[in-house]
Amino acid sequence: MSELNFPIDATMRLVGGKWKCAILCHLSEDSRRTGELRRLLGGVSQKVLTEQLRELERDGLIARTVYAEVPPRVDYRLTELGDTLRPVIDAMCAWGAFYLEQPTAGV
Repeated sequence: MSELNFPIDATMRLVGGKWKCAILCHLSEDSRRTGELRRLLGGVSQKVLTEQLRELERDGLIARTVYAEVPPRVDYRLTELGDTLRPVIDAMCAWGAFYLEQPTAGV
C-alpha cells in the first residue's frame, strides 16, 4: 500500500515544510535567484533553502536554469505543474490573512 493514501497526503508531501509554500509563493510572481529568495524569506539558512529548492525541483514543481556567466547565475521558476498550485497557494494566503485578523490568532 502506498504511503500516499489520500490526495492531501500527496499535496502535503510536495509542499509541506517550513519554506516550500513561501518559495512557491515568491516564484509565482516571477523567476528568482537564490540570494533573492533567501532575502525574501528571511531567516532561512542557505543549507535549508538549497535542500528545499532541490526537493521542489526533484518533484517537478520548479525548474532551475544555470546561465554560463562569470560569476555563474542560477534562476528558479515555476514549471507548468508548479503553476497549477497557484490557486492553492493563493487560497492559503487568503485564509492566512483571514486568520490573522481573528482575535484569537496567535493565542
